[in-house]
Amino acid sequence: MGVKERREREKTETREIILDAARELFITEGYEGVSMRKVAEKIEYSPTAIYVHFKDKEDLFHELCHEDYARLAAEFQSANLPADPIARIRVIGQTYMNFGLHYPNHFKLMFMTPNPHKYSELNEKDKEVRGNPEKDSYAFLMQTVHEALAMGVFRDELKNADLIAQTLWAAVHGVISLHIAKCSDKWVDWQPIEQRAQVMLDSTLRGLVKESK
Repeated sequence: MGVKERREREKTETREIILDAARELFITEGYEGVSMRKVAEKIEYSPTAIYVHFKDKEDLFHELCHEDYARLAAEFQSANLPADPIARIRVIGQTYMNFGLHYPNHFKLMFMTPNPHKYSELNEKDKEVRGNPEKDSYAFLMQTVHEALAMGVFRDELKNADLIAQTLWAAVHGVISLHIAKCSDKWVDWQPIEQRAQVMLDSTLRGLVKESK
């Protein structure tokens, strides 16, 4: 390995160390409670070293979100997706839940940590991702919901694709977020997460899909 390649690898490794530390801090301290200095202290770097990779806290948070959402999108793209849209929705739900189980910190930052208000404004990178099913997980789900709607498989009164997609999302999200937040609580006799997730997904789809004749 040449000097240039080694430096690029070290730069990438340092960037990942910074992102991992920042992710934990944003989860525990909230956006307002995190500073570039705190991130530097957590990994025992100088603040100057952090600024080499990210221009400010907003840039760090933004890049962290983009990386985590890209990871989720990649999970969907690599899944074995059935041609039938309802069967595909099941796989999408299972993939989402598996992502939360395998990457709980990523999941907490993406879906359980309030974003700063100014991040709600889309920048150019956001605009490139939004609506692209290969990069935007919500657009990926919506694509399948629209396909199922076109086939007439949902109950007659259900015509709103966003409403259907958000109901499905809320159902699977609730199972995983509850598991992440409370799985260590011994007060409850928790049933296996795989069973809880499957029952929720089955129940939700039964409520949305027409009864077979």
